[in-house]
Amino acid sequence: MGIALAALVPVYTFFILRIRFSLENAGAIAAAYGSVSAVTFVTAISFLEMEGIEFGGHMVAVMALMEAPSIIVGVLLMRICSKKKNKKDKDTSKIVKHAVTNGSVLMILGSLVIGILANDAQAADIKPFTTDIFKGFLAVFLLDMGIESGKKIGALIKKGWFALGFALIIPIVNGIFIAWVSQFVLSEPGDRFLIAILAASASYIAVPAAMRIAAPKANPSLYLPMALAITFPFNITLGMPLYMYVIQSL
Repeated sequence: MGIALAALVPVYTFFILRIRFSLENAGAIAAAYGSVSAVTFVTAISFLEMEGIEFGGHMVAVMALMEAPSIIVGVLLMRICSKKKNKKDKDTSKIVKHAVTNGSVLMILGSLVIGILANDAQAADIKPFTTDIFKGFLAVFLLDMGIESGKKIGALIKKGWFALGFALIIPIVNGIFIAWVSQFVLSEPGDRFLIAILAASASYIAVPAAMRIAAPKANPSLYLPMALAITFPFNITLGMPLYMYVIQSL
């Protein structure tokens, strides 16, 4: 379900974005909203823990697998819809390699392997770092992200209300829709909540890094603040309670 989401979201959002944006900007933004935010996911896990709601550890793997497909789909959409095709455009191997082997994906997959191989005793040895002070680090990180988000809002507003509206509406649509659909695929409320938050989130780390190579003409001052300054703070403040309310109401 996660990989399907990562592949489908860029497709429908790309054509919505083409109403107002250039091919490169539409592709970059679509890829960002098809991908995921690891920080939003980690915050969602903390939310579940505070609420005492259980979730499956396999959801970490789902998140890791959702990062790369949207980048590949976004690049393919730009290639297919581009009127000016040249030899450089046809070479997508570097983009695909970057999407699969970028630092954030490898770190998540690496930590997943470590978690599988480690036994309970080994996990207990590092508990002070992974559990006890984790929330403190997360709070400091979110504070820093909030400051950075605030700095970028002004620049985004100058780009027009379409970008601002997209960055707010698309996460709500994706999150609520998946919160509803997930009842037919997943049984645990915690897993449903996490897949909903993944569907609603947008990448502001992996995708921007990939788009510097794939779409150098795309404007980073557009797709980066949309994901970081609007979608990210919305999801961790209003989005999470909203998606959980939908799940618990069904």
